[in-house]
Amino acid sequence: MKTVSCQIQSLSSLTPHVYKVLLKPDEKVDFIAGQYLNFIMSDEDKRPFSIASSPNSELIELQIGAFVADSYPMQVIECIKASHTSGEAVTIEIPLGHAQLRTESERPLLLLAGGTGFSYIKSMFEYLAEQKSQRHIMVYWGLREESAVYELEKTIATIGELPYANFIPVIENINEANENPWQGKTGLVHQAAMHDIVSFEPYDIYLAGRFDMVGAIRSDFVEHGALLEHMYADAFAFI
Repeated sequence: MKTVSCQIQSLSSLTPHVYKVLLKPDEKVDFIAGQYLNFIMSDEDKRPFSIASSPNSELIELQIGAFVADSYPMQVIECIKASHTSGEAVTIEIPLGHAQLRTESERPLLLLAGGTGFSYIKSMFEYLAEQKSQRHIMVYWGLREESAVYELEKTIATIGELPYANFIPVIENINEANENPWQGKTGLVHQAAMHDIVSFEPYDIYLAGRFDMVGAIRSDFVEHGALLEHMYADAFAFI
């Protein structure tokens, strides 16, 4: 792990509550897809965020969900806004985490995330697409409602570059009043995966989302054949 200064390349909104941040590090950084960084607010205040970009990218992408003013993530967004305006650098620690992609494995892959946990699996499938991976890959992204979806076409295009990959977005709550109702899968994302896949025993499984969600999924997936030694999530260290 090293401490690196970064310039704010851009800050944009993916949804009213999710921000996309592109950082330009002052030096080359090395990490493995699926690792995270700490955003340094102060020496005593370091805040972790999954890296959403491939290790091959020149820029480091973060996707930060900030739903409440003065919340833990919104304080980071305000810091980034101020730095972007002033041109001052921000500081990160990189890389961190032990739930990174096991690149030496040839097992089929199940990448599953809820909400902005998507950034964790995005780094992986972007890297795999760049590597022209021949592995069988199932990518599931769960969201509470359709308005929370972002960069859907871009994701479909990236995963479409992989010859043996499938992308399944799942919306939990459907608004029946919409003129163009959601045509994809609905309900809980992990239950959709359990419905589609007979047994998880052959899979390397990577999970991201709220800690309570990841804990529940781990239990359900083990009952569905998943092997604990082939399940990865940084949340496992805290639940």
